[in-house]
Amino acid sequence: MNEQRKDILGMLAEGKITADEAERLITALERDQPPAAASPAARPKGKAKYLRVVMEFLDNGEPFRLNVRVPLQLLRAGVQLAALIPPQALDKANAALDKSGMPIDLTQLKPEQLEALVDHLDETIVEMEMPDGHLRVFCE
Repeated sequence: MNEQRKDILGMLAEGKITADEAERLITALERDQPPAAASPAARPKGKAKYLRVVMEFLDNGEPFRLNVRVPLQLLRAGVQLAALIPPQALDKANAALDKSGMPIDLTQLKPEQLEALVDHLDETIVEMEMPDGHLRVFCE
């Protein structure tokens, strides 16, 4: 933890600032950090456990933050549960996905393929910087 973050948390603990003010200060600190320091790629290599989506943006001058953390174990369980779905239901789901513009064949999902995907996700980082915010998708 860096010194500035410790100072902010110290001011919060002493009651000098509110939790909302502390959150805004910490968000501003994270935004001002160089990308290499804040990048999830800087973490030690290990098996990914979560898929993270972090998005910060301004809407009419108001800051908004989305922070989603999905356990990869949930994806594994979903693929295993898909094997229990009757073939007729999978055909209907595939047709609905295709109609909505996502031509995915759910009958082809296999647990071993998911593990290969998860292994590659550990190395994947998607970052998008915009004038009014940024988006990061990564695994941790």
